Amino acid sequence: MKTVTVELDERSYPIHVSKGLLEKLPEILAQQNGTRSWVIISQSSIMELLGSRLKAAGLHGHEIIVSEGERAKDFDEYRRVISQMMKMGCDRSSTILAVGGGVVGDLAGFVAATFMRGIDCFQIPTTLLAMVDSAIGGKTGVNLPEGKNLVGVFHQPESVFIDPTILESLPREEVVSGLAEVVKYGAIRDRDFLAWLSSELDDLDAFDLESAITRSCAIKAEVVSKDEKERGLRRILNFGHTIGHAVEAHLGYGNIRHGEAVAHGMNCASWISEQMGLLPAADRQFLSDTIAKLSFLPSPTLDPSTILNYVHTDKKTEGGVLNFVVLDGLGNATTSTQVSDKLIVESLATLS
Repeated sequence: MKTVTVELDERSYPIHVSKGLLEKLPEILAQQNGTRSWVIISQSSIMELLGSRLKAAGLHGHEIIVSEGERAKDFDEYRRVISQMMKMGCDRSSTILAVGGGVVGDLAGFVAATFMRGIDCFQIPTTLLAMVDSAIGGKTGVNLPEGKNLVGVFHQPESVFIDPTILESLPREEVVSGLAEVVKYGAIRDRDFLAWLSSELDDLDAFDLESAITRSCAIKAEVVSKDEKERGLRRILNFGHTIGHAVEAHLGYGNIRHGEAVAHGMNCASWISEQMGLLPAADRQFLSDTIAKLSFLPSPTLDPSTILNYVHTDKKTEGGVLNFVVLDGLGNATTSTQVSDKLIVESLATLS
């Protein structure tokens, strides 16, 4: 079992990565605290795939099933989960097991952060996107009509358990979507990793997912350890996300996969970086070619004014100034306050 640690002093926690880890969970969790009352928060589609494996492994607890897709991340669903926990007799000794993708992890984490002013939560991500990104770092939240994750709180999990074999039961498109976030890590922090990924993507059937997941987790853990609350360095993890989130909101949550939207956002952000004289043309082309190996379709027609409206409500806007993540060479991300609306609009042409 490979273990990466998020170093946050007394709130440090491990990220465990291992094939077959799901079957070992009861033993691991029992060692941590045998007196916990477990509450499994998941979705019906996930429990249909994994429920029997969890129960066969002896992992039991209250189950709360939330809506499918992004619909789970709204205040109505949040209130319903809290109410169910009260009816189940949950208290401050209860512990949440978030079993699912980013939607489940974000919602369950927000519930854990706020139920009786905070209870423990373990993340068991079931999508590649969640494994390398949303399950790590303590970001939790729900969506508003005005944008994604506009209400939330930082609440670090006790541990993250990643079993890559779970991905074998998912549609290939879901895994490929998650690979966009993996590519992001190479683009922002590790040029050699990006080069390795580009080579691996030539044959998706032989792709070394466990190694890609472990390295991605290590990069995110390093960044979060240095900047938990996103005051500076952690902002680079949002590379591709400002425009990506705007594309998601514009097209409607669930109408485009998050990873695909982020891929579009990375293409825009790298083009902007080149226009600003930060990213050499050859580097931008290499990143664009790597993303192209994921075989995403061109973006649907986007209305520039609508995209800008969403960009201006982005959480990375402070005092009316947008902190936009750009690349100062591959493997070296930074933020800029000099990205104009004009550049953002013009970058959308790269998606056609």
